Amino acid sequence: MKNIGFSPRRNNSNPVLRGAWGTNFSGLWRGLAIFMYFFVAFLPAKTVLADDVPLSVAVQAFVKPEGNQLSVLVRVPMDALGEIDFPKHGTPGFLIFSEADPELHTAVQAYILGNIHFFEEGRQLTDYEVRDVRVSLPVDRSFVSYETALANLQSPKIDDSVNLYWRQGHLDALITYPIESAQSRFSVDSRLAILGVETNTVMRYILPSGAERPFAFVGNPGLVSLDPSWFQAAWRFVVMGFFHILEGTDHILFLLCLVIPFRNIKALVPVITAFTIAHSITLISSLFGVVPSALWFPPFIETLIALSIVYMAFENIIGFKQENRWLVTFGFGLVHGFGFSFLLTESMQFAGGHLLTSLLAFNVGVELGQLLVLCVVVPLLVLLYRYFVAERMGIIILSALVAHSAWHWMAERWEVLSAYDIAFPIINRAFYVSLTQWGILLIVAIAVLWVMQNLFGRYFSSSPVVAVSESAGS
Repeated sequence: MKNIGFSPRRNNSNPVLRGAWGTNFSGLWRGLAIFMYFFVAFLPAKTVLADDVPLSVAVQAFVKPEGNQLSVLVRVPMDALGEIDFPKHGTPGFLIFSEADPELHTAVQAYILGNIHFFEEGRQLTDYEVRDVRVSLPVDRSFVSYETALANLQSPKIDDSVNLYWRQGHLDALITYPIESAQSRFSVDSRLAILGVETNTVMRYILPSGAERPFAFVGNPGLVSLDPSWFQAAWRFVVMGFFHILEGTDHILFLLCLVIPFRNIKALVPVITAFTIAHSITLISSLFGVVPSALWFPPFIETLIALSIVYMAFENIIGFKQENRWLVTFGFGLVHGFGFSFLLTESMQFAGGHLLTSLLAFNVGVELGQLLVLCVVVPLLVLLYRYFVAERMGIIILSALVAHSAWHWMAERWEVLSAYDIAFPIINRAFYVSLTQWGILLIVAIAVLWVMQNLFGRYFSSSPVVAVSESAGS
C-alpha cells in the first residue's frame, strides 16, 4: 500500500511561509495560512487516490468445509487492486501473466486475507494457506458453481500472447484453513467495503450435506453466521426488528398518532394490540410468499403508510370514539406489516434453516422497539398536558405537526409511485395462485377481527365510551 505523506519545512526565503511561521501574523491568520498550506499540498494526492477507487465492485466467493479443511474460493475484480504494481507491457498496460504470481499473492494478502476473517465455533481461523492464484478473463463465467470455479483456478495460466488490460481481469484465489470438523458452525466477518465506493459480495456456503446457502452483502455486514443455530438466528432478528422500529421515522410517527389522544396506558391496550396483531399477520404471510413481486408494490405500501399517518393525525384533530379506534388501527397495521416485510425479505438469508423462528424473533424485536417508544412518549405527553399546554390544544398542535411531515412524505411517495406503469395482471395459473393466497389472508384477517370484536366489546362495556375530542375538551 502506498503511503502518501507531507512534511512542511520552513523556508525563510519565501515571504509567505516566513509570515506564516514567523511572528508577523496574529494567531488566527497563522492558523489560516497553515490550513491553506496543507490543503493545497494534499489536494492533488487525494484526487489521485479517489480516481483509483472503482465506483462499484462485485466480489464472488465459495466457502466449503470438507474433512479437516475449510476451502475458500474468491474472485475479486483487478480494478479494485489499484495499489498493486502488476508486470505490464505495451500501452495502455497489458498484463504479463507469466510474471504476475508474486503480485497476485501480495494482492491476496493485502486485499482479501486482511479484510475477511473466518471463525469456527466462535474461534478465529488464523492459520491459512494460499493454494493457488490466477488471473481470469472478464468473459470467464466459471464462478457459477464451486466445481467449475475450482477447475478454472487449477487450469493452465493464460498465455502472455493474450493482450488483457490489467484492470479488466479477475483475481481468483483458493485459500484453505485447517479446521476441527466440517460439522462445526462457521461464521465470517467480511470487511471488503474498502475495495470500492460500493462493494457487493455474493458468498455461497456449501454445507456438508451438499446444500448451498447464498448470501449477498453490501459493504461490511459485520459478523455473519453461515449456518446459525436457532438462538443465533433468533437473536440477530430480534436486534434487527428492534432497531428497525427506532430507525423508521414513519413507524414512530404512526405510534405517536396512536398515543397522542390517550391519557393512560389502559386506554391504549386495545389500539396497540390491534396494531401488533395486524402487522404480525401480514409479516408472517410474507414467509409464505403472499407479498406481490410487482415493482410498484413497495412504493405503493410506502405511500399508504404515509397516508395512514395523515389520516390518524387528522382523526386526532377532529375527534373520534375510542371504541372504533382499534378497528382503524387494525386496517393500517396490515399495511405496516407489509412495510416490515420488505426489510425482512432481504434479510432472511441470515436465518439459515430457521425461517419461522427468525420471523417470529423479528416480530418480537419490533414489539420491543414499540414498547420502548411508548415508555418514552407516554410520560412525556403526561408532563406536557399537565404543566405546559391544555390537553385538547396539545393534541391538535402535535397532530398538526405530524400531519404536516406525513403529508410531504405522501406527496413525494405518490410521485415515485406514479412513475410506475401499473398494468392489469395477466390471467394465468400464477394469478389464481396469488388470488387464493390473498383470499386466505383475507379470511384470516376477518377471523381475527371477529375474535377481537368479542374481546374488546367486553373490554369497552366495562367502562363508559366517550368521544376523545369531547372528553379532552371537558
